[in-house]
Amino acid sequence: MRGHRAHGALTAEVVAALAAADVPLSPAQVQAALGSEPGYESVQTTLVRLWEMGVVARRPDGRGHVYWPMREAAADAARRMRAALAGRRPRRSAVPQFVGGFDAADAALLRALLAGIGP
Repeated sequence: MRGHRAHGALTAEVVAALAAADVPLSPAQVQAALGSEPGYESVQTTLVRLWEMGVVARRPDGRGHVYWPMREAAADAARRMRAALAGRRPRRSAVPQFVGGFDAADAALLRALLAGIGP
């Protein structure tokens, strides 16, 4: 039995799979990165829609296309984090809750960046 994703979840998963890849991916490669669900047709349709919206780029490759994100993944993630914190009051509560969800590696990276010795 197939599970249902929340609205926009497949799109987010496809973009994340492309962003995590070092090279452009075919629809079959994106599907493999996502696991047994969703089906190939769903992934391909999502990629075409993302391409039509300008979220991803593509080029011919064999009988199909390969896709990659238009924005650098790190820049897009930073934009989303800033947007999530924008207008949140009090920030004294929002920022610690955000940072409190970091794993040990992310917390160490943040400490290093704040100390000026970052990556």
